[in-house]
Amino acid sequence: MSGYKLINDPIHGHIRLDDFCIEVIDTAQFQRLRDLKQNGSAYFVFPGASHNRFEHSIGVSYLAGTLIERFQREQPDLEITESEVKCVKLAGLCHDLVHAASEVRRALLVIGLSPLNGASILAVDLSLGINDVRPELAWTHEKASEMMLEYLVDDNNIDLERDEVELIKSLIDGKPSSECRHSQRSFLFDIVANKRNSVDVDKFDYIERDCYNLGIKSSYDTSRLMSMSRVVDNQICFHHKEVYNIYDMFHTSILSSEHAILHPLSHMHTHEIGKAIEYMITDALLAADPHLDISDAVLRGDEYVNLTDDILRVIECSRGDELAPARAIIKRIRTRQLYKFVDEVLIPQEMKLHFTKDNINPREIIAYQDDNDQLGEHDVIIEWLRINYAMKDRNPVDMIRFYSKFNENGWLWHACLVIP
Repeated sequence: MSGYKLINDPIHGHIRLDDFCIEVIDTAQFQRLRDLKQNGSAYFVFPGASHNRFEHSIGVSYLAGTLIERFQREQPDLEITESEVKCVKLAGLCHDLVHAASEVRRALLVIGLSPLNGASILAVDLSLGINDVRPELAWTHEKASEMMLEYLVDDNNIDLERDEVELIKSLIDGKPSSECRHSQRSFLFDIVANKRNSVDVDKFDYIERDCYNLGIKSSYDTSRLMSMSRVVDNQICFHHKEVYNIYDMFHTSILSSEHAILHPLSHMHTHEIGKAIEYMITDALLAADPHLDISDAVLRGDEYVNLTDDILRVIECSRGDELAPARAIIKRIRTRQLYKFVDEVLIPQEMKLHFTKDNINPREIIAYQDDNDQLGEHDVIIEWLRINYAMKDRNPVDMIRFYSKFNENGWLWHACLVIP
């Protein structure tokens, strides 16, 4: 029988971690997650938002294991193997390996990866991905995840079969790769990163953990939702009575995002502080990149592993003149001399075609300034935000199948059949 360790988690209580999970946790690649705040720059606004991706990843692994082991126990016809259980747990554990500090990810969209090297933060649309500004890299989040997982396994001689590594990568991606031999077992890919409707254990953990640390009250119950699920027709379905719990989950997800990043209109003060700090950190990284080579790290695992929140301290502790501009920005953050929030506009659906990035941009805005203002385009930052339930314009609940106690092996197509 394999060994294990018990840890006490404030969200899930005592968590049992198998030896193969401990082997991954005790690596430099995983330990770096201790230095990545779950909510990024929100910690500068909410003192309680001090939790890191380290404990979140352990929580996701625990929930993933709990779910697949229940399926294995209660639905033996699924013939879930111990190797599959192991891979699902490791996928939950490793799903955030590729994360860098949130402002580093933002900065990577602008600096060295763009032909406009050294341009201001407005030079490249921040809604674009790295692939848009430097297509020859063919860079994706999934490829970066694969790079980091391969680097962790090879650098630490982790005992995993090649098939297991491919399955773990596919589970993190939420869909089977061409090299994955489990493509016919779709329900496995619903557990950690559900691309079908976004209801997965990653969301379960971060909602509970964010609410706990940000002081948000919610009636959403993760344990009930997990216990009221089963595999039907090769995908994870939920008891039809859980539709309200699922709606509450998505509502809580939006609420926690607003508290940590956006904040509703009634709390605009914290909204402007959070966004100002986020942009100031990004500008500091932009100023430091020519000297610290931050942007080159995206291509190498041994360099990417150093992209954590600690990079701010590296800049602050420097003494060279070349990093003086970056240090000055960080000092402004420490002394609360922040960028100023000007205004926010909510665009109705019917007006979307009239308010576009072609006519709402820094150039157009500074055209209305007074003669003595002396504002340039680089002085204006515009952020376009869309709040949704992780499925763009679609209702994710429409993508969820439900079952009833009268027919546990059949399903109702979606909530519209449950709620008139």
